[in-house]
Amino acid sequence: MDKRQTTPGCAGCPLSRRRFLTAASAGAIGVLAPAGLFQACSRAEKLKIRVVYALHAVVQPGPDWPNVGFDFQPVMDRTAAVLAKAFPGWDLTTAMAKGPEEAQKILAGDAAAPVDGYIVVQLNCWNRVVQTIAGSGQPTLYVDFKYGGSGGFLVYTADFLRKKTRNLGFVASSRPEDLVAACGAFGKVKKSGAPNEFGALVAASRRSSTPGPGDPGVAADTLAVCSTADCLRKMKESKVLAVGGSWPGIAPAIKSEMGIEVVDVPFAEVNEAWAAADKDESAAIADRWLRTAARVEGVTRDTLVTSAAMYLGQKAVLKKHGANAITINCLGGFYGGHIHAYPCLGFHELNNEGLVGGCECDVRSAATMVTMTALTNGRPGYISDPVIDTAQRQIIYAHCVASNRAFGPAGPANPFEILTHSEDRQGAAVRSILPLGYMTSTVEFSPERKLILFHQGKAVANSPDDRACRTKLAVEPVGDIERLFAEWDEWGWHRVTVYGDLKAPVYDLAGALGWKVLEEA
Repeated sequence: MDKRQTTPGCAGCPLSRRRFLTAASAGAIGVLAPAGLFQACSRAEKLKIRVVYALHAVVQPGPDWPNVGFDFQPVMDRTAAVLAKAFPGWDLTTAMAKGPEEAQKILAGDAAAPVDGYIVVQLNCWNRVVQTIAGSGQPTLYVDFKYGGSGGFLVYTADFLRKKTRNLGFVASSRPEDLVAACGAFGKVKKSGAPNEFGALVAASRRSSTPGPGDPGVAADTLAVCSTADCLRKMKESKVLAVGGSWPGIAPAIKSEMGIEVVDVPFAEVNEAWAAADKDESAAIADRWLRTAARVEGVTRDTLVTSAAMYLGQKAVLKKHGANAITINCLGGFYGGHIHAYPCLGFHELNNEGLVGGCECDVRSAATMVTMTALTNGRPGYISDPVIDTAQRQIIYAHCVASNRAFGPAGPANPFEILTHSEDRQGAAVRSILPLGYMTSTVEFSPERKLILFHQGKAVANSPDDRACRTKLAVEPVGDIERLFAEWDEWGWHRVTVYGDLKAPVYDLAGALGWKVLEEA
């Protein structure tokens, strides 16, 4: 798609936050500001900017963030309208691209009439478009569509930072004002003739628009960690079952460096245990979920019975192997017909019981969960796909699984909801409404590098946004949120979050293992 949108006039001025009161709460960069919000400045400034949307299709054809069937056209229209109002003197053109080949065609088409810069909006996660566009050397503003393109945005941005791609700047904000402010860098580099100044100019704009830290006080927490020696002993007594394919380069290191055994288990074994699960017991568990969930929406009782049978099947396989942790290639297994129920509710139950249920056959994160559960005497961690929103100074941990006993099996239960799995709107998954005001610790153990990635944050909100994964715990990070953009390319998207101030115990454990700690923030 190539839609030319030319508006006569002069360039818009940056806006104050107070004039974006309605937009600030909308949760997406593509929110249209009220009419008359933008004021043109008196100085004419003509720039030609191409806006490129990185996505699969206008209406999402399959499971991915935000979700199957999502209509991106209103998002693109509102984003274009925001830019047109802010910069009426600019020549704005738009295009869509699925990947590098289509991105290259856009560049080739612009060769005859060069543009002054590009805005690449990452609408789906993994469409590799921005790499080609930024490779042109032109000023490139890279923008995340929150809960849509956030995975690729974080991973690709970290790679750009590591490579010091100076002609690229980025925006990870739910507030349209921040997109508009960042666009001011286009005019500055046009005047200076130095596109390599663009990234620094956008970074300065981003930092100035990010709120300062909020109330540092946290709720009292009666966390009692075990000794480092006991934690190491528990790790060596642990066993992780990897169902549907593990990580061959990491699983041996988990055993040699952490003492945790990883055993590959075929889908068929779990599927047979699911089929053999007691029907009456499965029905009773489903009815308990119906009684205790704060909300059940889009999920039938039959689906809950099937999910309960999967939970019982997981427990049976754990018992058979003498294991305390299981991680399943849930998406590949479900879409491939190897399993017939999502394991999300089963993971939820296992984590509530002090065992470990981990998503996506991510053995590194599962081993991290095992370690943190051991260290905290039973507190569950949960794997997430994080999202960063500088407008709120938050990192949001999003996934369709989480415990609702954040303080361990004997601790209080928080409300939870049962909804469909978000990306495909099938099966049953969990939205846990997690406790607020507490300190959380987010970690990832890398045995092959003998390194622990670590950051902390105060739990401040549970996002109800329908896009992307169901559980979304938002925390205000302790430290510099800018540093949180740096490690996703080398560590991947997943992190494991646990309630409690675990900085000192994690450092003690690292010392005992002979590892180092890398603080993300």
